[in-house]
Amino acid sequence: MKRILIQLDTDALPSVFDRVVAVDAGVDELFSYGGVTPDNVTSLVHGAIFTRGPDDLKNTALFIGGSNVEAGEALLKTINKAFFGPMRVSVLMDSNGSNTTAAAAVKAAARHLDLAKSTAVVFGGTGPVGHRAAQILASAGSQVRLVSRRQSKADEVCERIRAEVKDARVSGAELDAGPPKLLEGADLLIAAGAAGVQLLSSEEWKKAGQLKVAIDLNAVPPVGLEGIKPGDKAKAQGDVVCYGAIGVGGLKMKIHRAAVQQLFEANDRVYDTATIYALAESID
Repeated sequence: MKRILIQLDTDALPSVFDRVVAVDAGVDELFSYGGVTPDNVTSLVHGAIFTRGPDDLKNTALFIGGSNVEAGEALLKTINKAFFGPMRVSVLMDSNGSNTTAAAAVKAAARHLDLAKSTAVVFGGTGPVGHRAAQILASAGSQVRLVSRRQSKADEVCERIRAEVKDARVSGAELDAGPPKLLEGADLLIAAGAAGVQLLSSEEWKKAGQLKVAIDLNAVPPVGLEGIKPGDKAKAQGDVVCYGAIGVGGLKMKIHRAAVQQLFEANDRVYDTATIYALAESID
């Protein structure tokens, strides 16, 4: 029986990137829909679950994509409500690549650090990738400082993380506090800000005395952390191991493809931030 992946994209045009990854992951048939919302998704879900018997539903799966992560999360909630009993299929939620990118960044850091004993600072921590990187780090036991342009926004995302992660050690900070205070005690620095925005100069981040790993997830010049090239992969700059966006990207692609492939092992899996990182931990 053919493996069918149904791409549900909240943007008007389904992502070409996600379509290519699906093909490379080995799906037999790819159905792509754009402009999907909680109001129109239920009929698409019913089309997926009522066309095959319960024993064959593992051969059908859903992928939630699009540039708006909150819209993707709303879609996931509605989809889960449409399932009942054995009538369900597996779902992967990775809007804006947020979950797989965050998982790859944290996985890269874990190669060099004991996360449970580390202090991590996430710049752009209220954005889609930064938020989820902070959540994963908190779940791994890290002490996380989440940096945003607005303290109120940082505090709001910290509350959301605490709702997901029991005993999360996460606090919000405002960008205006300045690099010396923001980087105080940091072992890990992740820059997940908007494309083309430099967050820290080379001099600023290199002054963080105990910093061991720096990861910049922006490939568009100027990069977020000056001095780290997009292609850097575990490149040492003094005592700091550095990764650029492309250096993390190869691992992100492995995680994305593996998640798509594992959708078809059962009909009841839901891949979100936590489960995607659990998968990432098993990937070399």
